[in-house]
Amino acid sequence: MSSWKTEAEEEIRLGLAERAEGMEGRARVRARRAAGYVVGEYFRRRGVPDPGPNAYERLKLLLALPDVPAEAVEAARRLTMRVDMAFQLPAGVDLFTETQRLAQVLLGEAFASLPLVE
Repeated sequence: MSSWKTEAEEEIRLGLAERAEGMEGRARVRARRAAGYVVGEYFRRRGVPDPGPNAYERLKLLLALPDVPAEAVEAARRLTMRVDMAFQLPAGVDLFTETQRLAQVLLGEAFASLPLVE
């Protein structure tokens, strides 16, 4: 059986490869999927009913919960941002960084393939 971390790391690996090939839109989808695995594991550990495997729905539920650390709320907000008319996120927003932030803040874990977030 695959673990949440194995699944998330695979999404990150594929997403970083897609980014390197210039497919930023696909990379963003992969980062959000990885974040969905992180949030799903957080729900499991906290006993929160999981709305299902959809990463966006998990992130939206996380935003609605009380007592979620502010840093995780900010990361979830960035992960649910819509792109602009040029299919870009605001400057400085990197969804892989936000996924790493969620893993660190919510689970006390990190992905070796991504830099730690301070």
